[in-house]
Amino acid sequence: MEQFKSRVKNIEELKDYKQPIAFGIANVDSYKNKSLQASFPVVNYKENYGSFAIFVSALLENNQDMDFSGSEFVANIDINFINTAIKYFEPFMNESYGDKHKNIQVIKALLENIDTGNFKFVAIFEDNAVQSVESAYLKLHLLSLKKVKPREINLDGVFGALPNVAWSGGKPYSLDYLRENEIVLKMSGNYPHIDYVDKFPRYLSHIIPEDNTRILESSKVRFGAYVSAGTTVMPGASYINFNAGTLGVAMVEGRISSSAIVGNGTDLGGGSSILGVLSGTDGNPISVGENCLLGVNSVCGIPLGDGCIIDAGISVLAGSKMYISNADLGKINEINNNALEEKTLFKGVELSGLNGLHFRIDSQSGQMVAKRSTREIKLNKSLH
Repeated sequence: MEQFKSRVKNIEELKDYKQPIAFGIANVDSYKNKSLQASFPVVNYKENYGSFAIFVSALLENNQDMDFSGSEFVANIDINFINTAIKYFEPFMNESYGDKHKNIQVIKALLENIDTGNFKFVAIFEDNAVQSVESAYLKLHLLSLKKVKPREINLDGVFGALPNVAWSGGKPYSLDYLRENEIVLKMSGNYPHIDYVDKFPRYLSHIIPEDNTRILESSKVRFGAYVSAGTTVMPGASYINFNAGTLGVAMVEGRISSSAIVGNGTDLGGGSSILGVLSGTDGNPISVGENCLLGVNSVCGIPLGDGCIIDAGISVLAGSKMYISNADLGKINEINNNALEEKTLFKGVELSGLNGLHFRIDSQSGQMVAKRSTREIKLNKSLH
């Protein structure tokens, strides 16, 4: 134990040493030395700095450079790295104690599988733009493991870092590999069944959800999505993109686009859409509050507060004109700290983030109106 503590202290006293934001050991799929996917069994986020120091020591003692100067670092690891780590982790290696330390479990698993995989040590020191496949997957893991919320981590550069690959049963195939070997693979009957082609895998390829979370089609949730316990994602027109998701129990029968966030108790009706930063919101991400209802085939293009309703088929956009009667204006201001000025016609953007709004179409005039919502939205607890 003293040797362990001493070694950690020596590493942390290195001249250029920096604590990481996140780190982990990944099993990396690659083709011709180009990484395609990185799977992290354990992700450390602002924690377990002693384990990090031991991993750094394992690199340095085996004549591998450790660069703290950049925003991220990726290194190949081998049996020498594993043996060195085991040497320093020895006080924690007994079965009853070691099972409490997931990084030690990773080292034990590495020892058994080092000859069958391509393993890398990955660290992120600064939350800058993504520079590698490995750091991209580490950040996507942080989101889908709910260690960070959507919009809380920098994903700039992720599309450029990730290659477009063919996915078959969760395994990535380089498109170049398929082209180069197409004849042999097809003539031998070994051409893989391709499920889809994309830069991102599916959420369920990497994440084990909570017991009360249901995802009825794996294609409906992209890796990097934030899916809170109790969320149900139905088949059909539902979808949750990366860097987006639910902050609590929710029914998802509609689409949650990139950077959009849905609050606890909210129901997204079939085919409803929340605009993302790539689809017309001028880069301003949208949050939908708690206990809201987006009706079938509705469109939400502004942030909503709590207890809001958008009726079926209505598009509430930043430039949409809404009529609010004097009576409803008083009721809306009463619960929103007099946020609205005394008038009757408002643009959607002026109503952003307000609570208790019900967006409707007047069936006689055809005018879009906003009223004080009188309906309480409650999800069916037996479904969540």
